[in-house]
Amino acid sequence: MKIQRLKYKYQTIVLGCLFGFMLVQNAFSQSPEQFFEAGNSEYAKNNFEAAIVNYENVLESGYSSAAVYYNLGNANYKLNRIAPSVYNYEKALLLKPNDAEIKNNLQFAQNMTIDAITPLPQNTFKKWYNQILGIFTIDGWATATIVLVFLFTLSFVLYFFNKGVGSKRIFFTVALVSIFLALLSLTLTFQAKSNEANREYAIVFSVETELKSEPNNSSEQILVLHEGTKVRVLEEQDDWRLVRLADGKEGWLPKVEIKIL
Repeated sequence: MKIQRLKYKYQTIVLGCLFGFMLVQNAFSQSPEQFFEAGNSEYAKNNFEAAIVNYENVLESGYSSAAVYYNLGNANYKLNRIAPSVYNYEKALLLKPNDAEIKNNLQFAQNMTIDAITPLPQNTFKKWYNQILGIFTIDGWATATIVLVFLFTLSFVLYFFNKGVGSKRIFFTVALVSIFLALLSLTLTFQAKSNEANREYAIVFSVETELKSEPNNSSEQILVLHEGTKVRVLEEQDDWRLVRLADGKEGWLPKVEIKIL
């Protein structure tokens, strides 16, 4: 009788393990598209926690897009989670810099933050330059450069083989404009790449944290920051990061209390 009970016990354990393995296998066999659609479905039912799990599964599967981060931001915003909503909207904006909806929702999320930091003023030229630079991502500017070089080549070939004076003048003008814009686009590509390499930003995830004058807990407190505040990371030292706020103030924050964009 005892042997029979042990037999049933081990059969139950084996069946439980097999069932668990099948569930895990099924979860991993789902495609990013299926996770995304499941997330949308849960979001439509106001099941925001379940929606977040599905969207995060999309990211964990190695796929990312502005839409995934945007929806993650929306789901977290519905749950009044300030830092995750700001973080995901910022990630979406990196992939789609000129999307009006992302910018609008990011503004709503930032309005929930406590810290009121006034950015340093920019001169008009720098402001315009940054606006132009933000039209495309790095890949966007690189693609524009390739297209303009192709247009220059085509226009030059047509200019060279065309016999009409008027047509030659048109193709020559198009070729000149194309090469000028191609060089400008190439310059902006390198500038965008340089900005990405030298400007690392992060979002404060701790509900409240102290900005320190030195990378240790016993140093002087500069000010208190709260979740959702965006900072620029300048340097890393052990478990601390030197950051700069939008108003120019600098100080040290524990690495675990911020999340790099």
